[in-house]
Amino acid sequence: MNTLRALTLLLTLSLSSCATSTPIQRLSESRSHFSEEPALRPHNFPAEDVYRIYHRAATGFVSLDSIREAAEQRALRVAQGQGREVVFLGERTSSPPHILGNFPRIEIVFALGGTNRPAGGESKYDLLEQLKRLLDEGALTPAEYEVEKAKVLTRDK
Repeated sequence: MNTLRALTLLLTLSLSSCATSTPIQRLSESRSHFSEEPALRPHNFPAEDVYRIYHRAATGFVSLDSIREAAEQRALRVAQGQGREVVFLGERTSSPPHILGNFPRIEIVFALGGTNRPAGGESKYDLLEQLKRLLDEGALTPAEYEVEKAKVLTRDK
């Protein structure tokens, strides 16, 4: 009986750990996970403010909407950590049927625009804590974290 439980647990863990989400990368420094780039709406954002995010479900039983929600939430957390707002520019999604390894996938291209600065109540330490949390959650790469941390530490306040 214990062997059956152990096998069940091992199978459950192996099936639940197959989802994919890549680090958020600049569009100009990354390639699409699809055969074609997502179609983008016209914009005037500089290349350093335009990013790509990719998510793939672990199974075919996850809805495309939930994958989209997860990707959008990551983009929003990055923007919030930088005191900016997100402007979604385009996306590409996988086509059904989502079976036999063709699990729901989405790639979203977004820009960080405008400034949505905190209302002066947040200290440098609060902002550093937010950045660290974003790093730990995988919303920021270590390099992005270091850049943003340097900005916070050198700002006047």
